[in-house]
Amino acid sequence: MAGLPGGAGAVGAKRATLAMVAEVAGVSLPTASKVLNGRGDVASATRARVEDAVRELGYVQPVGRRAITPARSVDLVFDELVSPYSLEVLRGVTEAGAKAGVDVVVGTVPRPDDADAPATGWANRLKAAGREGLIVVTSELNLAQVESFADAGLPLVVIDPLNLPRVEVTSVGATNWSGGLTATEHLLSLGHKRIGFAGGPERASCGQARLHGYRAALEKAGLSGEPELVLHGAFGYPEGLEMGRRLLELDDPPTAIFAASDATALGVVEAARRLGLRVPQDLSVVGFDDTILATLATPALTVVRQPLPDMGRVALRTLLRLAAGETLDAHHVELATHLVVRDSTARAGQR
Repeated sequence: MAGLPGGAGAVGAKRATLAMVAEVAGVSLPTASKVLNGRGDVASATRARVEDAVRELGYVQPVGRRAITPARSVDLVFDELVSPYSLEVLRGVTEAGAKAGVDVVVGTVPRPDDADAPATGWANRLKAAGREGLIVVTSELNLAQVESFADAGLPLVVIDPLNLPRVEVTSVGATNWSGGLTATEHLLSLGHKRIGFAGGPERASCGQARLHGYRAALEKAGLSGEPELVLHGAFGYPEGLEMGRRLLELDDPPTAIFAASDATALGVVEAARRLGLRVPQDLSVVGFDDTILATLATPALTVVRQPLPDMGRVALRTLLRLAAGETLDAHHVELATHLVVRDSTARAGQR
């Protein structure tokens, strides 16, 4: 252990603080406090590092009282907080946090023009605030950010990442490929042969998995996917509206569209309405997520449900395991999706 200049003698027992112990041990302040208070929810290797730091610095707790344990907290950040998707994930994370006695601090990913945007600034700010780790949802991270969190000793878990700059990054998602396959097979079972795909951003790994599932279902049915039927855009209503318009204005338009999110699907439904088409009589539409939008829509959306609250709960529990120094069995966890049939799909040729 490198320690501080001059070692314990230079620091002195009266000068050493719990914050110095945490820094030398490479752990958060709450973790150092848990070790000194005899808490059992700390990995043995982490406990040993804290105890070594205590001896090296000559740290002595205040006489007659235990160290005050700061409130445990983690950060949860999104690209945006207004979507039903984000709210479902937020619900799962906060419920798991309450059960574990951990506060969840919610925010958004720093933008390039933010003061804390430099990777080291973001990581150091969270470290100084005593966060035990960070959960990032549907955001794009660069390698510098990931490495800065590792250097700061801050565990990181990502949910539905747009990218993974390092394979070692721990992530939580759903069975997106299987979901894309199931959605397309449902439309094929209704007799649809010309099926459009209104997808998410091309760089999004979850969106790519849904696209591959769509293509696999078509190939299995002996159909060749037409390039003109595959479009990409952000996971949002305006993008769904635009993609729906482009698909439905083709010379040979699809009779069904698989949209890569609920919001995208609602945009497709509106595009059909503006063109004088009825859902599902003239066009079948399948969404993905099963947020509250799906049940409030008219008609109610047939969707592939991904368990968003459960994904949030798993992410929080995984982050706490990493903060405790535990070794995970796998870097990526996928929770099962399944089809929910409602009113936005019908047999082909039902006009």
